Amino acid sequence: MIIRPHLHWFRMLLAWRGSVLPQLLPRLLVIFCISIVAVAAHDHILKITVNLNPTPFSLIGIALAIFLGFRNSASYDRYWEARKLWGQLLNESRSMTRQALTLPRRTDDADDAAETREFVRVLGAFPHALRHQLRRSDPREDLAARLPAPLLERVMESRYRPATIMLWLAEWVQRRAREGKVESWTVLAFDRNLNGLSDIIGGCERIASTPLPFAYSVMIHRTVYFFCAALPFGLVDSIGIFTPIFSVFVAYTFMALEAIASQIEEPFGTEDNDLALGAMSLFIEDATRDLLAEPALETQAPGQPPFSLS
Repeated sequence: MIIRPHLHWFRMLLAWRGSVLPQLLPRLLVIFCISIVAVAAHDHILKITVNLNPTPFSLIGIALAIFLGFRNSASYDRYWEARKLWGQLLNESRSMTRQALTLPRRTDDADDAAETREFVRVLGAFPHALRHQLRRSDPREDLAARLPAPLLERVMESRYRPATIMLWLAEWVQRRAREGKVESWTVLAFDRNLNGLSDIIGGCERIASTPLPFAYSVMIHRTVYFFCAALPFGLVDSIGIFTPIFSVFVAYTFMALEAIASQIEEPFGTEDNDLALGAMSLFIEDATRDLLAEPALETQAPGQPPFSLS
């Protein structure tokens, strides 16, 4: 995901990275060429003449705008729900870190302090494991730097790695309870947050495994491209040589809306407009380390604005 400060209105007109224009250029070039053919046919440069009445295009354009609006709303709902789930993950991680540091009976035992730090560091690895599961990528490099070796092997052998980390966190709480270092009501407090982590995993898996109906997307995709390809022949009789300019502009509007909806429909991907899961994972981990008074992690590139989940 591209994270940048608000641009000046003129620089916004020229923005390239993060827009869908680069991937649309070949398609817009095709529409431009069709528009040239429409102008040539209208001016009798070619032997054929194809002039369409603009009225049907007005009616189809209105209906298409409504369909694209629903398509974008459905895609953005998925994007925003995913965003809220990762915001909830930050809250649950901070709460569990605070509980691990403050709720157990306080002792001067160095082993207890080391176990608490291990708990927090394993908790900081949770968002990285979830990110890799959602993107179906290999988490070994990220997890090896954050998990103890026995737990790393256990996690790598499992199919649902974030759930395995969550299970280890629950086992840590139960072990401390058996040792008498955590009271029963404290276990319940931890359990509520662990249930929250389970809800986050399930919500993310539901979004990742349930795309929008394929037939719905195909219908809109076909209509957009048919409309844009036929539009020059409906405009040429009224605007003449300006047909290529207006045809390309209208095509860019419709195609861009469809392309943006297609990107954010899968919010856990790696395209420019998908969620910045890498930055989010580091931010959540850094938030837990901060409660341990450990050095900050580098959560954004130099010159970029601070990343926030609020």
